[in-house]
Amino acid sequence: MTIQLTDEKIGSLLAEKKILPEDFFSPQKLKTKHGHKEYERDITGENGSDFRLIFRQSDLNPLDFSVILVYVPKGSNQQFRLRRYNGKSHEHGNHIEKNKFYEFHIHTATERYQQSGYREDTYAEETDRYADYRGAIECMLNDCGFTLSAKNHNLSQWGLK
Repeated sequence: MTIQLTDEKIGSLLAEKKILPEDFFSPQKLKTKHGHKEYERDITGENGSDFRLIFRQSDLNPLDFSVILVYVPKGSNQQFRLRRYNGKSHEHGNHIEKNKFYEFHIHTATERYQQSGYREDTYAEETDRYADYRGAIECMLNDCGFTLSAKNHNLSQWGLK
């Protein structure tokens, strides 16, 4: 059964407080997979929602990356992509709006795209808020309800703003 969420539910999941564990920014063990490196980390939100962070970066092109926030419903092995922060490595097209662009962009899950038969996070908007992989991580953490634990009191100690 495919997960379908309303815009209201998507918004509440994005806003749900998510505390990053103390070791979140420790040296990550990126796994090599088909031409890119990938790292996943599970996080539980303040209301008990389960999330997964997925970080991917190309081995060849530093502008080819994705920073993804996924919701994993309880008792399910399905994943629902809430947000995806992509690099400037490909052209993106919004099917409903019939527009295309080749820029850094942020995908957001929408009820409208789900109802139209597209993947939940097909819709995206151009952004100038980041220009690299680390900047995309910073944007995602700032946009999606993340809070640092007491020991992770600021992002700058980890090379992030």
